[in-house]
Amino acid sequence: MVEEIIEGFKGRISKNAIILEDRDVENELERRGFGEREGKRLSLHYYEVLYLMYTGKLEVVNRGKKVSVNDMVKRYLKNNSQVWTKFLIYRDLRSRGYVAKEGFGFGVDFRVYDRGTFGSKPAKYVIFGIKEGTETITGNLDDMVRKIGRMGKETIIAVIERRGEVIYYKLSEMRFRDRE
Repeated sequence: MVEEIIEGFKGRISKNAIILEDRDVENELERRGFGEREGKRLSLHYYEVLYLMYTGKLEVVNRGKKVSVNDMVKRYLKNNSQVWTKFLIYRDLRSRGYVAKEGFGFGVDFRVYDRGTFGSKPAKYVIFGIKEGTETITGNLDDMVRKIGRMGKETIIAVIERRGEVIYYKLSEMRFRDRE
């Protein structure tokens, strides 16, 4: 995990991105499944920034002043109401030793790699995150589970309880026989 590799590094706010000051750190983070390479720079998703700040690995500065995790959450919430949900799921997955990358369609929040397989095997799971008590449309759920299954991946729903705990439910395709 990144905690074992990298200790305290800095990034600065530049427009809507966090620019890391050390290219070696960028390379190590990328190797560990963080961010996406955009040209020569590593671009971190907001939930990755929050996770790295939360774990004390990343210090973000803006105009020379240290920015708190709470300030970053507020900043990200202006553009995305799902910030907290995705951060809680991401933090939980990382704490369990999984590498989670941005989803790829169908409303998927994350592609998740089985422990120790990032970089050598494709993602094993796709995760949809929802807050407890949130109404959701299930009409297309069966179709999504079927399509995701055809891709060789398992569908997981991550429910964020009111206390912030993440509970995972594995979905599988159901077939009912005609009862005549």
